[in-house]
Amino acid sequence: MEKLLIRGGNSLSGEIRCSGAKNAALPMIAATILTENEVTLKNLPFLQDITTMFELLGSMGSKITLDEEMNFQISSSLSDFEARYELVKTMRASILVLGPLLAKYGEAKIALPGGCAIGSRPVNFHLEALKQLGAEIELVNGYIEAKAKRLVGAEIRFEGITVTGTENIMMAACLAEGTTTLRNVAKEPEIEDLANFLNSMGANIQGAGTDEIIIQGVESLGGTDFHIPSDRIEAGTYLVAGALTGGNIKINDINPEKLKIVLEKIRLTGADIKTTDNSIHLTMNIDRPRPVDIETSPFPGFPTDMQAQFSVLNALADGKSIIKENVFENRFMHILELNRMGCDISVSGNLANINGVSSISGAPVMATDLRASASLILAGLCASGETIVDRIYHIDRGYERIEEKLRYLGAEITRLPN
Repeated sequence: MEKLLIRGGNSLSGEIRCSGAKNAALPMIAATILTENEVTLKNLPFLQDITTMFELLGSMGSKITLDEEMNFQISSSLSDFEARYELVKTMRASILVLGPLLAKYGEAKIALPGGCAIGSRPVNFHLEALKQLGAEIELVNGYIEAKAKRLVGAEIRFEGITVTGTENIMMAACLAEGTTTLRNVAKEPEIEDLANFLNSMGANIQGAGTDEIIIQGVESLGGTDFHIPSDRIEAGTYLVAGALTGGNIKINDINPEKLKIVLEKIRLTGADIKTTDNSIHLTMNIDRPRPVDIETSPFPGFPTDMQAQFSVLNALADGKSIIKENVFENRFMHILELNRMGCDISVSGNLANINGVSSISGAPVMATDLRASASLILAGLCASGETIVDRIYHIDRGYERIEEKLRYLGAEITRLPN
């Protein structure tokens, strides 16, 4: 199993380009099921989750090629409508093929999904909404078995806010008969990205990013060429790395509007941040960051996917802070590993009470999920001595060439072979 070796203490400086957003790309890849025409996706990040989604579509009959400009061309005329456990178990986002399969082919058999072990992410919101569109659904031996003639539009209010649920039903409704209205929906930028992608294929979606999404069903969707927007969570992670190390870094190809609350919080720690339409420049001119309280919530609130990174920022801050996790349960598993490095953090339920310390020491640590992996790497960057991060297959699910980008900024980080 590969590991990352980090020798901490270097201040990060320089410029890097933000990669395409995994959380935008995955539903778009699933949405190619809705058309038999060719779809070209540009700026796709090279990540394990993207590879897994391609393997999943390929197992059902999709043809996927890479052109000379590193763009992916996908033709999805499927012959098999089953997403098998061997692929689905590694990635919860596999559930995103359910809506497109039902809408296009009228049947689907999907293994109940796996992915990061960070608590309950129920799929019942997806299933109940699909039933309201006319699907017949059973759970049989760990699989979701669904059938439908043409789906029929409906007014649907989600019981709880769900990003993948909103995406799944939005895709399914594109080919449904009549109008579908979705309420209590997720408002994340990736929802707008998916709507823009589907509309470029000929869908009729309005209201993505607001409280209500209206989809007018169409008979068919066509092909498209589409550029994947940049990853706001990746950008936020590197900005925290800059703040932690007293750095001076610039992130290019990122829209700062997608990171408003994250930038506000980083500024409160003492960082100077300047933005353009497509870049963010951070300079940290104080020795230790100031503490900042964090409370996660769905967009436009503070993203749960940045919580672990801010745990490290607060752990090295000059003072006390509180982080409240409202989105997922069991998302403080990185705290035990941070405390092994010398952090002073206590957890009670969904609250983390953090007493900032002036320094931490390198140690062998083990990642438990994607964002926890990122937090351990960040801690290693500012720890004295060597840190070895194990189970980095988690980080490869969501960060493209992280050690290369950090080395380019001046970090001393090496990937160790098995």
